[in-house]
Amino acid sequence: MGIIQQLRRRTPLGWLQLSHEKGRLLVALAGIAFADVLMFMQLGFQASLYDSNTRVNRAMLADIVLLSPKALNLQNMSTFSRRRLLQALDVPGVKTATAVYVGNITWRNPQTLLSATVQVLGFAPDEPAFDLPEVNQQLNKLKLPYHVLFDRKPRGKYADAIAQVSQGKKVTTEVDRRTLTIAGLFTLGASFGADASLMASDQTFLRLFPRRDAVSVSVGLIRVKPGCDSQQVAAVLKYHLPDDVRVLTKQQYVQFEENYWRSASPVGFVFGLGTAMSFVVGVVIVYQVLSTDVNSHLKEYATFKAMGYGNSYLLGVVFEEAVILAFLGFIPGAILPFGLYALAAKATALPIYMTASRAVFVFILTVAMCALSGAIATRKLQSADPADMF
Repeated sequence: MGIIQQLRRRTPLGWLQLSHEKGRLLVALAGIAFADVLMFMQLGFQASLYDSNTRVNRAMLADIVLLSPKALNLQNMSTFSRRRLLQALDVPGVKTATAVYVGNITWRNPQTLLSATVQVLGFAPDEPAFDLPEVNQQLNKLKLPYHVLFDRKPRGKYADAIAQVSQGKKVTTEVDRRTLTIAGLFTLGASFGADASLMASDQTFLRLFPRRDAVSVSVGLIRVKPGCDSQQVAAVLKYHLPDDVRVLTKQQYVQFEENYWRSASPVGFVFGLGTAMSFVVGVVIVYQVLSTDVNSHLKEYATFKAMGYGNSYLLGVVFEEAVILAFLGFIPGAILPFGLYALAAKATALPIYMTASRAVFVFILTVAMCALSGAIATRKLQSADPADMF
């Protein structure tokens, strides 16, 4: 009995069986790496979806945000009366209430002369509305009619135009037969909803959107006085303001935007489904390898059973193979996405990058994938009788 225990401790049967068929091992590792790369890419695009579409929300200089109850997300905003901002100033603890106008325009790329969708953010340049130093240092430029600030990291070919503006030159482009002057740059980045963002004064915004009026506000930015709790002030605002305006804290507003892309938008569902399908693909690949290995060694397993080894030991061997495959397959599956992320980020101008939490999550999925495959592959082994195997 002691010899058997020593063999159990010292003989890595799982590794020996895998390494005996090197071709099969390489195919298995390639399949696991492929499934991991698919999961990494799906999760990376999903994270970039949430990150890119909440950039503007996170950059807003506010403790509390007012929205129309009909607003869906930043690309699908409804408006509410500017009067609500004046009423909010009557609430104790409110320091400032700033109006922001949001809209999308189709403008002509000054470099390629092709049309592109750009998000316009309008606000009064007398007071900062965004926590973006580059914007706040150039507020005086926005006071000139039809002068705007352009995103330094857009999606599309703008290198020449951005270089000219960086050198102090003014670049012009056309929007609905109106000439816009790009007077400066700032850094924000593209999103799934828009190729770039423009910062404009409220007066320029209203000229670009003649059907909008100054009393119809897209977003209200509320800043509280020092020492005041934004949660308490928000609760008072909800009670004080009518139901035609929605009151959210800054964090709730970011979560509001993210929830739209996570559940209401089909894009978030597609990426989640893609991750699940990648997991299933990995399960099938590993199952085929382990099942083939079990079937080709049934007589050896029968010998172990006849020697007194129980099902738990034999299952342990198969699960040992599954864990080894998970570890070895994860290594190339985690390295390849670094290059793919960089390539995708350059092509789409979206924030796609590797994170430690995502790597850990995919590794856990990989182990679970291989363990599930091993559990399925050993069903025949558990019910097999040594006498039948011979």
